[in-house]
Amino acid sequence: MNAPLSFETREVGAQTWPDLERLFEARGGPRWCWCSVFRRDATGRRPKDREGQKALLEGMARRDVPVGLLAYYGGEPVAWCSVAPRETFAPLGGIDNPGEPPGAVWSITCFYVRSAYTRRGMMRTLIDAATAYAARNGAQTVEAYPVPPDAPSYRFMGFTPAFAQAGFVEAGRAGKRRIVMRRRV
Repeated sequence: MNAPLSFETREVGAQTWPDLERLFEARGGPRWCWCSVFRRDATGRRPKDREGQKALLEGMARRDVPVGLLAYYGGEPVAWCSVAPRETFAPLGGIDNPGEPPGAVWSITCFYVRSAYTRRGMMRTLIDAATAYAARNGAQTVEAYPVPPDAPSYRFMGFTPAFAQAGFVEAGRAGKRRIVMRRRV
């Protein structure tokens, strides 16, 4: 493992959208999905093409609707974490507790880290920053849907050991591979 680095995190909004765009459109970036797999437009539909997916995420960010965080190293965006109120996503297979007010549960759904910054403490940085960001914005619980490290799919959602180390506990399953993990904040 490489030595841990110190990263700065910022929420994605109108001011930081150009940084997210630059990160996603760089070589190896997730421009093929624009982190819209679990997001829906105002009509409840998922955009079918890259342009629609990008427009959906950009529209939310430019209206300062929470979509996630960027991590920076040396002033450059190097990683992304999707974190937002659970109701801003399509059903994720999480835990429904009747009576939870809107915004009480925030979901962490996706990560992207430039390859030069993997194995440098980035996952823990992003999980901790996402949890703090959600708490500052009224979350009572943060929910994630990671997979075991040997899972063949959904790896973009993170791995269970990283969430366990950050204080998340298993609360159920979402499908065959994803584990629902929660942390009260």
